[in-house]
Amino acid sequence: MDDANLTIADRIQARLETLTRAERQLAHAILENYPASGLGPIATLAKDADVSTPTVARMVQKLGFKGYPEFQADLREELKAKVSGPIAKHDTWAEGAPEGHMLNRFTEAVIQNIRHSLAQIDTNDFDAACAQLADTSSRLHIVGGRITHTLAEYLFLHMQMIRPEVIHIQSTSNAWPHYLLDVKEGDTFAIFDVRRYESNTLKLAEIAQARGARIILFTDQWRSPIHSLADICFSSRIVVPSAWDSAATTLLLVETVIAAVQDLSWADTKDRMQTLEDMFDQTKLFRKFI
Repeated sequence: MDDANLTIADRIQARLETLTRAERQLAHAILENYPASGLGPIATLAKDADVSTPTVARMVQKLGFKGYPEFQADLREELKAKVSGPIAKHDTWAEGAPEGHMLNRFTEAVIQNIRHSLAQIDTNDFDAACAQLADTSSRLHIVGGRITHTLAEYLFLHMQMIRPEVIHIQSTSNAWPHYLLDVKEGDTFAIFDVRRYESNTLKLAEIAQARGARIILFTDQWRSPIHSLADICFSSRIVVPSAWDSAATTLLLVETVIAAVQDLSWADTKDRMQTLEDMFDQTKLFRKFI
């Protein structure tokens, strides 16, 4: 994919293995507080990363920019996109909306989002996340926000069938601190947070990490502030020709995670699902046609 379609974080991740030791140190410093880290003078970024100013200039060019001012201009555009609301999102795509029916335009955008997002996922991270989610030696807490609570509930429903000790926390509720009372070291938190990142969710993540929990974060291409606390972070592209962001790529990732965790624990999962089916039969929840 052309660099013009990538965030600066994407460019850094794609080139990380080709960077020198000093450049990798700089790259991690940028990603630590991305994208705000690169908005100051070049000398300030160099000092914060404990590298030389020429190192910053060289890496910026390796990322495909003519110089530091162009690099900063892209960062500012990303920051603007990161905090934009539905009206601003609509105005952004509507001005340059391509011809063709919405069905085709929207679908093409989602397909491109999926292709790009999957290309950025480290399979080792994916496998580690699934193993962590399948680990029944600790409890699993699932958290979503104002919109992403639907994804959290979807993951919760399936994980509840797959394994025991699964807890759904709604970060928008005033009661969420109560859920943290019994969090133990080694517990897992699966957290969903996309732009406009929610203060409640960040505070919840901070407290959970302080209590020894491990965090798996599902976020967008700009990455929630929670990424600095997360053990594993999955970034999905979410921009489509709409005033609202798309959850399609994140949902695909969630469903793939569900399938992988199910396979990891199938012997126990099969027994749980059979017990659940027996309960459904007793309650006559579903119609039987034979």
